[in-house]
Amino acid sequence: MRTPWLRPLLCTLPLGLAAFCAQATDYPTKSVRIVVGFAPGGASDIVARLLQPELQKRLGQPILIDNRPGANGNIANDVVARADADGYTLLLGNPGPLVFNPFLYKQVPVDPAKAFAPISQITESPMVIVVPSNSPLKSVADLVKSAKAKPGGLTYGSAGNGSSMHLAGATLQMRTGAPLVHVPYKGSGPAITDLLGGQLDFMPDSRSTTMPFIRDGRLRPLAVTGDHRVGDLPQVPTVAEAGVPDFKVTTWLGMVAPAGTPQPVIQRLYVAFSESLKEPAVKARLDELGTYALGSTPEAFARSMEQERKEARQLVQQTGMKIE
Repeated sequence: MRTPWLRPLLCTLPLGLAAFCAQATDYPTKSVRIVVGFAPGGASDIVARLLQPELQKRLGQPILIDNRPGANGNIANDVVARADADGYTLLLGNPGPLVFNPFLYKQVPVDPAKAFAPISQITESPMVIVVPSNSPLKSVADLVKSAKAKPGGLTYGSAGNGSSMHLAGATLQMRTGAPLVHVPYKGSGPAITDLLGGQLDFMPDSRSTTMPFIRDGRLRPLAVTGDHRVGDLPQVPTVAEAGVPDFKVTTWLGMVAPAGTPQPVIQRLYVAFSESLKEPAVKARLDELGTYALGSTPEAFARSMEQERKEARQLVQQTGMKIE
């Protein structure tokens, strides 16, 4: 067991230990950048900006949001993986760039399993399948029937190839045999705009993005993609209840840092995120957006992603999804 006098002594000896102690006590001393791999207006961006002021209070430094959309988060992955492992550049990612991409692409710029140190899983959320309010589709059964009857099938948008929305659509196609045409965008915000404009037939998307449009009547929910109904849409069935057995595809957001970031810095960030998520105003806003706050430990987040990577490999093999 370390005694109180030992820590100062260690910090005066080897240079590496001195640096370790400084990082533990001084971080942060300047602004922290959170890189978001999707366009402004999407679910990732909304949550990042919701947490921004709370993190600034707890870390005592400006928090900068840096949107780097493209390649289903691979561009943002590359930016953060190349950054110094000092805690001043972080990545807010979802299952696409942090779990699925290595199985979907022939090559990725970085392997997220090796390139990043987990900080915390921030949220988890079942998605909701939505259509424009003037769509004739009233249920998942209608959607499947219409897709099979329409030449070329129905179109759906997503935040990019390999995103959770893409995976939900591909899984629905695999389970039902309905021809569904995927249209990738650089973020769910632009995809929602085209859905509202009638350029797409439907879309599986995060409730944090779709709920404002559901509430104002511009989008109609057909089903949620989790294994149980959600409190903000109690009348909306799960996809499984709607006739597609064992269907479950959820999305989440998690924070990571470049691999090699000192553990005291990781712990400092974990505490800041965990405390921010417990703020009543933050929890209320996330509940309003239909997203559950988690704030898991770095160790729990690491275990969760490891399990999801095993499942992702199997899903990609079964669906035949590939991104060139």
